[in-house]
Amino acid sequence: MAKRSRVMKRKNMLMDQRKLDIAKAALGTDTETAAVDAALDLVVFRTEVFQAMDRLVAAGGLASIEPVRRAG
Repeated sequence: MAKRSRVMKRKNMLMDQRKLDIAKAALGTDTETAAVDAALDLVVFRTEVFQAMDRLVAAGGLASIEPVRRAG
């Protein structure tokens, strides 16, 4: 997937503080904003991995695998 220029926008969201604290610690970030950004990077990466695996299966380079939960 081609890299796109980064556009930062201010957002105001309600979220579970416990989850945010755990994500911040797990990702080793200094700020909540950095934790959310890093978590979103992981979601984007996960999507790219699944897309690549789908292309590999379609090309016959990988035996078909059971569907995996891709959302949530």
